[in-house]
Parts: sequence; C-alpha cells; structure tokens
Amino acid sequence: MATLTATPLAAAGVLNSTSAAAGGGDKVKPQGDHVWIEVTNGSGGSINVTIPSYPTVRGQAVTDRVVAVAASATKKIPIYEDLNTNPADGLAAITYSAVTSVTVGAYRL
Repeated sequence: MATLTATPLAAAGVLNSTSAAAGGGDKVKPQGDHVWIEVTNGSGGSINVTIPSYPTVRGQAVTDRVVAVAASATKKIPIYEDLNTNPADGLAAITYSAVTSVTVGAYRL
C-alpha cells in the first residue's frame, strides 16, 4: 500500500501527477474537504474504487463509498476528512477491484 502525496493546486495549474494504482490499495492524508483523487481506468472493463468510512451515527456504521470507474474513463473522487480518516493512522484508504492499467493521483486545494 503506497501513501500518495496530494499535489497542491496552483494558480497557474498543475500537470497530472499519477502513478500505477497499488495492488493492495493506496492511502492519502485528508485535509478538510480539500483533497481528491483522480483515478484513470485504462483497462477494458469497469472497476470499483472503495473508500472506507469510519464514523458511526447513532451506533450505526456509515457505509463505505464505492465509486465505479468505467473503462477508459477518469473520475475525480473527493476524500472527506470527517468520513474517511482512519483513526489508527490519520490516513484515508483507497482500494481498487482491479489495478491493471489503472493510475491514480492525489490533489488538494
């Protein structure tokens, strides 16, 4: 599992900074609601990106978020500090149903 560094968005813009999605998943440090990941699926089939949620509401666990990324598509997926921060390490985990031809980058405002 790799820890992604969120690239800050500059006034002049930033180039895409992506790497291969890790087979065991990736992690990123949430910073308020200002961090997002961009997942590009270069494979021939749809994949799912899962981001665990950790809080509970009235004793009930909040459902993990599962986002489908179609073949040949890129999706920007927000990381929410209040939902996705693992209290054990302060990071948000990201897992993928498949990683062949999948890249990911992390960005922040």
